[in-house]
Amino acid sequence: AGLMEVARVCLLVVVGLSGNPEHGELFEKWGNSLVATAATLGVTEERTVFVRDQARKADVEQAIAEVAARSTADDVVFVVLIGHGSFDGRTAKFNLRGPDLGADEFATLLERLPSKRIVFANTTSASGPFQQALAAPDRTIITATRSGAEQYATLFPGFFVDAFGSEAADVDRNQRVTLQEAFNYAQREVESAYKREGLLATEHAVIDDAGKLAGTFALGTAGASALPDDPALRALHLERGELERHVEALKMLKESMDPERYATEFERLATELALKSREIRQAEAP
Repeated sequence: AGLMEVARVCLLVVVGLSGNPEHGELFEKWGNSLVATAATLGVTEERTVFVRDQARKADVEQAIAEVAARSTADDVVFVVLIGHGSFDGRTAKFNLRGPDLGADEFATLLERLPSKRIVFANTTSASGPFQQALAAPDRTIITATRSGAEQYATLFPGFFVDAFGSEAADVDRNQRVTLQEAFNYAQREVESAYKREGLLATEHAVIDDAGKLAGTFALGTAGASALPDDPALRALHLERGELERHVEALKMLKESMDPERYATEFERLATELALKSREIRQAEAP
């Protein structure tokens, strides 16, 4: 057990511009889910800053100032961007209401934090160039894409967020999901989602662990989701969770799919989900 394991975490979650209601709903869900999971794992409200959907540049700047005020030089600051990104051939940006925030601008903002130990996860499309722009000795940088050219909506954030409260992500079964475990889990799930739909993957996540935080940094104890103790019931809940993730992934892949195929697949999953929920209700009935 190193010092990193007991380091206090300060969490900043930013949900950017959604572009359409379906994406907006998922982005907001993922943001809420990460904040809620972090809370059950012991990251207090005072040490969490959540910038909701449709944020502006000023909101992000204000949030960084809040994190700076709430954290110390010894803390690990965990920044997670959820939304859409863009790349014009020169600059990668995080899409916001009004002017977007570029990778270089984020680099400047991070300098305002008292801690140099930063985990920065940009889970958006076209996020790859953030790797180079934010690289520093004590930082661990995650991007959902390996370049600015991967510009389709990303599946990575949904699985990445899920990982922190997932038993499946906790490979060494020590009740803690490390950053590396969360990254690996999301990477695997993204790969299988594209395979499942017979699509060529348009995103390839990258982790640069210069800060040597990936293997030791965790939000707390894994398995935070309040699953029932009864093994049969627990299995049903896990199966339903899996189906819900399939539906979310499908929604994000909509623009790359044949409309007819999407409709058929969506109907199939929605039916399976409804049946699974009914099965759970029947099993839980007194």
